[in-house]
Amino acid sequence: MSTRTCLTLAALFGFCAVLLGAFGAHGLSGRDSRPGFLERKYADTPPKTVAGMEQPASYKYLQDFQTGVRYQMWHSLALFGVGLLMQQVSSKLLSSAAWCFAGGIMLFSGALYVLVICGPDWLGVKWGLVAPIGGTLQLLGWMLLAVFCFRYKPTVS
Repeated sequence: MSTRTCLTLAALFGFCAVLLGAFGAHGLSGRDSRPGFLERKYADTPPKTVAGMEQPASYKYLQDFQTGVRYQMWHSLALFGVGLLMQQVSSKLLSSAAWCFAGGIMLFSGALYVLVICGPDWLGVKWGLVAPIGGTLQLLGWMLLAVFCFRYKPTVS
């Protein structure tokens, strides 16, 4: 991935994270005793058990959406940091880390957004099984960045 692409994607992913965070806070939740999108969509869905506690499905899915937003923002910042490093050093490890972060954002956060808004089996895809693939890419991105940092020997000027 080029430095320009890396930094541009980081900025666009960051923008989308803020946009989706606002949508989640204001568009998915209910207000003033009016049910929101998630409360209407999951009204007939049985409660979900999380950490041994039952909670309404709409609340659980709102938490999933917020997790997607949070991970998207953190990995947008990681992608930005990799882009800044790429301005100083040409490295296949950095380029690979950038691709992993970008793919991880799209698959992890994207799967959570689709799961919450469209449903867990939209288009016949089990979206809850797509998210771990994205999470694995994010982990791989961090490992590639760590390997780069361990191997990098800056020149003293």
